Amino acid sequence: MSDHDAQLLRALHDEHADALFAHALRLVNGDRSRAEDLVQETLLRAWRHPESLDPRRGSVRAWLFTTARNLAIDAWRRRSTRVGEIYTDELPEPAETVDEAERAVEAWTVAEALNRLSPTHREVLVECFYQGRSVAEAAARLGVPPGTVKSRTHYALRSLRLALAEMGVTG
Repeated sequence: MSDHDAQLLRALHDEHADALFAHALRLVNGDRSRAEDLVQETLLRAWRHPESLDPRRGSVRAWLFTTARNLAIDAWRRRSTRVGEIYTDELPEPAETVDEAERAVEAWTVAEALNRLSPTHREVLVECFYQGRSVAEAAARLGVPPGTVKSRTHYALRSLRLALAEMGVTG
C-alpha cells in the first residue's frame, strides 16, 4: 500500500467511519461484530476502487452507504440459503430397537413374494435391489438392453406389490 493509498483510507475512515458504523448497525439489527465487518469490507472496497470516490461521480458518503447496504443484503442472502443448525435443550428420541424376530418375518415374507414372481422379474429385482447394480450393469449381466431392465423392473415391482397384497401385507 502506498502512502497515498494509506492517507486516502485514513481520511475516509476519519470522515465517514462513525456514520458508516451507525448505518451498518441498523442494517444488521444491532449486531456490533457484523457491523464492524461490514464497515471494514466497505472501506476495503473503497480502497480497491478509488475511482468510485471521485466527487464528480457523486457523494462519497452515499457510495459508502450504498456499498454497505449491498454487502449486508449479499450476506443476508448467503445466510438465508444455508440450512441453519437447530439448537434444543432436549435430547433426541432414542433410536427404536430393532426387533430381530420381526425383521426375520419381513425377510421371509419378501422372499416368499419374490418366489411368486416370474424368473425374469425376480432376477431383475435381485440384480438391481439386492446386488445394488445399476441398470447398465444389470443389463450387461442379464444380457438384455438397459430399456428392458427398466421395463422389467417397473413390472416386477408392480407384481411384487400385488403378491405382497395377496399375502395380506399392507402399507
